[in-house]
Order: sequence, then C-alpha cells, then structure tokens
Amino acid sequence: MTLLDLAPAVTPAAPAAATPATPAAVVHALYPLVSAEATAEAAASATGAAIESADLEQAVWLRLLERLAQHGPPPDTARWVRDAVRAEARRARRTTRHERPYRDETSADPAGGCPERIAVGADERRALRAAVDRLPGRCAGLLAAMLAPGDPTYREIAGKLGISQGSLGPVRSRCLGCLRRMLAAEVVAPELWGKER
Repeated sequence: MTLLDLAPAVTPAAPAAATPATPAAVVHALYPLVSAEATAEAAASATGAAIESADLEQAVWLRLLERLAQHGPPPDTARWVRDAVRAEARRARRTTRHERPYRDETSADPAGGCPERIAVGADERRALRAAVDRLPGRCAGLLAAMLAPGDPTYREIAGKLGISQGSLGPVRSRCLGCLRRMLAAEVVAPELWGKER
C-alpha cells in the first residue's frame, strides 16, 4: 500500500497526475494498520518494560505527520509503519530502562515547608547532636555513627568502631538510655494548663 493509493480517485475531468493525499486521508486510511502494529508490539514487549499501545500509536502518528510535512509520503507505507512502531517501541524500552522512580521528597520533610517548623527542627537536631557529643565513654562515637547521613549498617558501624557486631545492639540500648536520662534532666516538662514546674 502506498500513499498514492490513498489519494482521491481521479475523475475523468481531473488531470492524469496523481494528487497527494491529505493528512486526514492518510490517518483515516492507516488507522487500522497503525493500531494493529502498535497493539502487537505492545503485547510482544509485555515480558520486558511495559509499553502502552496507545503511546506507541501516538508516537507513530507524530512521526508520520512530521515526515509528510518535511519529506512527503514514504514509498512503502506499510513497511514504514512497521519500522516506525518498532523504532518507537525500542526507544520506549530504552527510556524505561534508564528512568528511575521519582522519590516523593515532600513526605521526608515533616516541617511541610513551614519556615518556623524548619527552624525548630534544625534547632532540635543541633540540641540532639550536642547531647550525643556529651555522652560518656564510647556512647558518643556509637550514636554519632548511627546518626550518620549515609545510614550505615551495623556491620559498617562495628567495623568503624572496632567492636563486635553482636555487642552493638546492647551497647546502643545502654547509650540510648543514658541519652534519654540526660535529656530528661535538661528539659523541663510543662505542667497542666501550660504552667512550668
């Protein structure tokens, strides 16, 4: 099938030269072929990255309309459609392989973007770090390693501090208890109705 087959029929009064098909006539004539090829290619790629047949169809229509505007109709339309669908499917698979899921950063921010909450949260983190630094013995190093931004594993922390991985849990519990007692002594708990003791 060629695009010349899609041209309006030549009437006896019309000149003998073939008139080019309009984009609307091309879309109307090729719709079943593009739809079938896109559906078949999407079904064939179901085992790999999921490709929607509607997305393939849309990409092929866009390519065809761009081609018609720049270079005119392809000589073998059926082959061109087949090749275009496969090329778009390969491009979609490549894109899917290189994409990474979007991490919703809004859920990680408990302050919700409020400047006041951000300042209070930063102040609380500074106070916690200062309290951790004042802990006795190896507790300061242990809890500082656990609060590290890289989120190290127990194995990494134990290797860094030179203690066994099995004793890390009990030592951590004792250190957190010590930190809890220290912070409770420093923070004055409010009484009922907002009065301080």
